[in-house]
Amino acid sequence: MQLYCSKQHTNNGSNRFCTLCGEPLPLAVGQIVDNRYQIIRHLGQGGFGRTYLAEDRKKSDQTCVLKEFAPQVQEQQDLQKAKELFEREANVLKKLQHPQIPRFHASLQVKIGTKDFFFLVQDYVDGENYYQLLEQRESQGKTFSEEEVITLLQQILPVLSYIHSRDVVHRDITPDNLIWRRSDNLPVLIDFGGVKQLPASQGFWRTKLVGNNTLLGKKGYAPEEQLRQGKVFLSSDLYSLAVTTLVLLTGKEPQKLYDSYQGIWAWGKEIQVSPQLEAVLKKMLAYKPSDRYQRAEQILKDLPSPTVTKSPSNYITTKIKTMVVAPGRQRASAVVSRFQSQTQAIAKPISWPVWIRPFVISLGGTALVGLTLAAGNAVIRSVSSITIPSISLPQIPQFPNPLGKPVSDKGKNRDLQQINSRRQQLEITEGFFIPFVDNLFYTKKPELKGRSLTSKPEDAGLRDEWSGIADDLLNKLEQADLSTAARRKLGKYTAQNYETWRRQARSGQFGNYTIDQLNKDTNEKFDRLFPGQERGKLNQQTFGQIWYAIAADQVSKVQSGN
Repeated sequence: MQLYCSKQHTNNGSNRFCTLCGEPLPLAVGQIVDNRYQIIRHLGQGGFGRTYLAEDRKKSDQTCVLKEFAPQVQEQQDLQKAKELFEREANVLKKLQHPQIPRFHASLQVKIGTKDFFFLVQDYVDGENYYQLLEQRESQGKTFSEEEVITLLQQILPVLSYIHSRDVVHRDITPDNLIWRRSDNLPVLIDFGGVKQLPASQGFWRTKLVGNNTLLGKKGYAPEEQLRQGKVFLSSDLYSLAVTTLVLLTGKEPQKLYDSYQGIWAWGKEIQVSPQLEAVLKKMLAYKPSDRYQRAEQILKDLPSPTVTKSPSNYITTKIKTMVVAPGRQRASAVVSRFQSQTQAIAKPISWPVWIRPFVISLGGTALVGLTLAAGNAVIRSVSSITIPSISLPQIPQFPNPLGKPVSDKGKNRDLQQINSRRQQLEITEGFFIPFVDNLFYTKKPELKGRSLTSKPEDAGLRDEWSGIADDLLNKLEQADLSTAARRKLGKYTAQNYETWRRQARSGQFGNYTIDQLNKDTNEKFDRLFPGQERGKLNQQTFGQIWYAIAADQVSKVQSGN
């Protein structure tokens, strides 16, 4: 078996580090760590290493998250400092016992091959982060309402009050680090226990969860004292939470909301909220830490009460008729008719039919905005081909029922839920993934074009086949090891992206790296993943999107000098 690092260097499957660049290689699915935790799949990757979903074989196959810490350092003193950092943060995690913080299980030091590896083991939270939820809203032309963000603040501020009372500062609150948990609709605060890697070339590591010295934080979300001075206070977390609130309200990144030249936020322009909420947020966002709220409890006292409490799970709008997951022409009309009167946010969870529930559109829908009722099904029109060397992406085939999702019965319902959960963990939108699987399914079964699968026993085999295709596609997407940004954009790439790269290469922005080299590198990786696909006939809305994503990551590496 061969493994590939993010730079696509080929390595033997027994290697743990890339033999060319030294980057840690991913653990294989099925591999057992510490004679206990069996890897199920790769969840993500950061500067410190990778994150995996695993089964705890000593606890009735209970799922958990393994956060790998594999610092790429050469000097012994840097490695020792990294180990101290890992142990210190693991000790902090042990002290945190809150229902809205993933429970800490263990910290491990494991020798794999000749190298030592460190892992943190924590609870797995089934849900979507708030950045994903925001993207789903934006696909409908919506963002979070004022009532919803007030409810979010009411639910998450007690968590901050808890960690602050233990002298712990999160220092990285963003929409990505808040997960909406499906089981109880509550936000869960994550990722302040995972160790972040700083450049080893600095020769030192500066990060503390307890105290006031840190260089961690995301630009735009972290206050100036944190990013520029390496200092952090309890009010620094409150600042980041306020920025997160503004992003959810507006759908715009912080840089679009803040005028750094004048040092002011776009109140009344981009940011339109009630005077009561504006006053609270302004105090949370004060430039000087001393001018902000000093404790989370103070904010809770000043927050206005939401007039309507809404949760992401039951958000539905008058646009429901344009986002129905159409189970065929006749069923489409019936579904629309059934839910036509439910045009406002509903206080109770919507009771969707069992067969459609695993793929019901989150937040009112992200499958394909622009489905037309007149046709009763989704047809993507006016898809242009791109003209790049050795790859041409023609129009997407027009299936009578591209979103007629074959969903299985009782025993297999869990399989579909797992597929949906994997897709969400990879941050791949339904609007790209479901039509892609339908495309593959109907191409394999051309005799089924024109009819959708039902929940009847006679369609059980076909439903299982659809699930198998979906599972295989997710495996390929995981093997592609795309960046989070590239996965999020799947379904949104166009020929314009390639033309931009072509112009940048011609103008010398990639140094000596040419557009021909980009094509070669992208084709090589794509061919390893999909050896049976002819690059000259790639569908722009399916395999072509993956080609673009691979190319986008390659461009990012060239631009960053990696």
